[in-house]
Amino acid sequence: MDIKDIQNLIKFVSKAEVSEVKYKTKDFEITIKTPLAGSEMNYMAQPAVYHTAPQQAAAPAPAAPSVAAPTTPVEDDSKFITIKSPMIGTFYRKPSPDKDLFVNVGDEVTEGKVVCVIEAMKLFNQIESEVSGKIVKVLVDDATPVEYDQPLFLVDPS
Repeated sequence: MDIKDIQNLIKFVSKAEVSEVKYKTKDFEITIKTPLAGSEMNYMAQPAVYHTAPQQAAAPAPAAPSVAAPTTPVEDDSKFITIKSPMIGTFYRKPSPDKDLFVNVGDEVTEGKVVCVIEAMKLFNQIESEVSGKIVKVLVDDATPVEYDQPLFLVDPS
């Protein structure tokens, strides 16, 4: 089961308004629990094989506000497409502390390009763009916690 399958399963469970779903195969087990109010999703995944990014050497920075200071004036956000977090975890803009950022404001992205990583349960999950366009705004500070479906980037598809 790959990350897109997990994301689709989480979306399905959210829309189905069930409180808990367990999925188990020979080498993979996932449990998705939602509170009765349906406001936030928790999940546990125990894959047998999973591609991970290198471990972070430095301790994560203390929690900071989720929204970054605007880096580019943006008048009308409605024409932009939002790249959202597919999971709960810690947002990182670099693959490791000594590497360059995945994307900057003004960079062109194509569908499938890695834009960030989200660490969840010691696994570093690469988040790929689902759209092509130009990064207009980064909405989250590096090394801060993110929620499921939280906006991360604004992309101008034109």
